[in-house]
This record gives sequence, C-alpha cells and structure tokens, in this order.
Amino acid sequence: MPSVFIKTYGCQMNERDSEAVAAQLMARGYSLASSEGVADVILLNTCSVRDFAEQKALNKMRTLAGEARKDGRKPIFGFLGCMAQSRGQELADRLPDVDLVLGTQKFHRAGDYLDEIVSGAREKIVDVAAEENSQATIREHLLNGHAKKPVTAFVSIMQGCNQYCTFCIVPYTRGEERSRSIEDVVAECRELVSHGFKEITLLGQIVTSYGRREIPVCEGKSAFVQLLEGVHEIEGLERIRFTSPHPKGYGDDLVGAYGRLPKLCESAHLPVQSGSDRILKLMHRGYTREKFLGIVKKLRLVRPEIGVTTDFIVGFPGETDDDFAETLSLAHEVEFDNAFVFKYSPRRDTPAADMPGQVPQKIREERNHVLLQTINDIAAAKYKKFVGQRVQILVEGPSKKNPARMTGRTRCNKIVVFDGGQRHRGEILDVKITRAGSFTLYGDPAILNL
Repeated sequence: MPSVFIKTYGCQMNERDSEAVAAQLMARGYSLASSEGVADVILLNTCSVRDFAEQKALNKMRTLAGEARKDGRKPIFGFLGCMAQSRGQELADRLPDVDLVLGTQKFHRAGDYLDEIVSGAREKIVDVAAEENSQATIREHLLNGHAKKPVTAFVSIMQGCNQYCTFCIVPYTRGEERSRSIEDVVAECRELVSHGFKEITLLGQIVTSYGRREIPVCEGKSAFVQLLEGVHEIEGLERIRFTSPHPKGYGDDLVGAYGRLPKLCESAHLPVQSGSDRILKLMHRGYTREKFLGIVKKLRLVRPEIGVTTDFIVGFPGETDDDFAETLSLAHEVEFDNAFVFKYSPRRDTPAADMPGQVPQKIREERNHVLLQTINDIAAAKYKKFVGQRVQILVEGPSKKNPARMTGRTRCNKIVVFDGGQRHRGEILDVKITRAGSFTLYGDPAILNL
C-alpha cells in the first residue's frame, strides 16, 4: 500500500483533522512516510486565517511538485482544509499537479477518494460541498502515533462558526455551527481514556458555543458546561482542557465550573483581539473592554492561579495610535501569561477587507513588535515567580528542543522541561522549578516522587 505524508498549517482544529485523516488511511493499509521526499501521497492541510498561511501552502505545493518532477517521481498531491474549501476548483486549475482538493466537511472521504485515485478509477477529485452531520465524522485517532505511551488527545466536538467577525474567513470555510451530541463526545473520550490517555482537549472553532441551538440549558447550565460535566465523570481521566472559546461564552456557569470540576485545568485562552471598544465594535466581537476585564476578574476570583492567555490583532482597519494605546494598556492591566499577536491580514470576501482606513504595513509591523515586546516583558516577570515553587505536571514526552530531556505541562498550561526518562511519560509528577526561560520553566532533576 502507498505511504502518505501530511503537512498541517494553522490551528489545533487542523492538527486534529490531519490526525483523523492519517488514522483513517492507516486503517486502510497506508503507512506514514517520514518525509515528503519518500511519500507516495502528499497532503497539505491548509489554513485561510491569514494570507501568509495560504501563500506558504501554495509555494510549498509548487516546490514539492517541482522536486518530484526533477526526481522522476509522480506522487499524488492533495490540498485539504480551509484553503481547499475557499478556493476549490481554482487550486486544481492553477496547479495541474494537484490530484485532490478536499473541503472542511469532507475529511472522512479522504480514504475513499485516495483509493480511487491510486487505483486509477479517477484522475482528479475536487469536493468542497457541504455534507450533513459531518461534525460527527472526525472520530479516528492515532492511538499510539509516534509516541510510546498515549498521554493527551484532542476531541472535536463541533464544526463551524456563527460569529462572523469582520476580519475572519472561518465562517465561510467551516460553515455554520454544528455540534455533536453529549453522549457521542463522552463515548469517544471514554474510549480514549481506556487506551491510556490522561488528558483530553475539547476542540471547536468557538468551543463555548457548543450545542447552543441543539441542546437546551439545564438547571442554569449551558450545553458546553453539561458536556464538561459528562467528560469529567469518566473514570481514569486526569485533566480536561478546551480551545478555542469566545469571551461571550464565559457565563457564570462556565466560570463556576472551574471551581467545582477538579479535572478542568485552571487555564483559559480568551481571545480579546483589541483593547479598544471602538475597534471591538468594528470587529463585531460582541463585548466591550469592561466586559472582558470582568470575565478575567471572575475567573481569578474562582481560581487565583489560573493561567490566562489571549489573541491580539494589530493594525485592524481604522486603528489609530489611541486605539493601539488602549490595547497596550489592556495587556498591562490583565497581565496575560502569553499571547498570540497577529498583524491584520485582509481576507477576501470579509467586511474588514473593504473597510476604509487600511493601516499601512509598516505601522502594522511596528505595532506588532511593540505589543510582542510588551507581552514578553509581562510574561517574563510572571514566569520568574515560579522559580522555587513546586508544580504538578503531566509528562508528555521528550522535549522538542532537547530530546534527551522530558517535558510536561502544569495545570495552568506552562511548559516544564526536566531531566527524566521515557518511563515517566504519562505520569503526573511534582517538580521544583529552578529556572525560568522564555515561556518555559525548568525543573530540578531531583524530582519528587521519582
């Protein structure tokens, strides 16, 4: 059977989709190739959030196709995901080497379509049509993957987005919100735990919107909180995380869940995007600066040690120096543990792309640099406070930068590197922090419970 290599761009939703496709293909007899250069099938799972991500995937495909021709190879090339959804047939027309273009509601068709192309039954396939109940089809997992022991898993609980932020193309590439049933998600999580997984991260484009139209509020609890409770009851599961939420989804029921569900990690990613109410309104975010600050305050009252991270967009159309100053002041006021900072990138067919007052690229880059430095300075001070403390980590595996050492995460989502061995993978350990680096903590080799 052929070997396949999947390269993923973008968010954790894309990572999860790629994993499901890989597991699906392996179940059919395909093997995972170690690199593009030896693969019979090369799939690029694409992102459309920023133009840079699209251009990167397009250039990668051109390079791979050129290298294959030079080497006399004829692998099957395919685009999956968001860019495939938005561009469809255009990709096959522009890049004649591309054999497969698969949209965001068609990942579960990858095996069937590749089998047809491999057998010669069909030459090229483009499928970006909507499909009913596609939200319940991403279930396959690489139960061991390249790891010796399973530790963490991602579970997709919904597809799509109804928020329609003016800068975002996701509602157009992922479609409207569609949620799985609580029973279905809990069953998948229970199966993963039976295979040894200790931590599960629930995924959705706006995960806190889960079941909003399908599952009624019960005893004051939203569908998402009901789901958290269901997953929390799984015996053997140690930790629950979720991403990516929307500040509007942080009602009192969810804030309260942090205080009464011990397995729910004290970590919250709250994408704020801007500190200016004027810009937030132009973005169609649905909350104010004051509302956002109120959410953070409530979370810290329930769990003082909670780690709070965020997303920012700088250079949104119409953003003035005063608007940017509001963003900087919000960063200082909240003191985020970390933040992803993005320069605004116009996406075709989104309202923001046609707004007046497009900010020059130079100013976007300057603001990006200033905000990044601000976030780094704030985080550095917060990370230094961990030195000398004892923290609990779930050991995930070897460190990416130094495979001779092991790495794990605290409940508040801080990465910790320490001297250990493969035998510690999947274990929960107490580690004394001796040093703090850039968004990484380092533990004393004299690990308690070792």
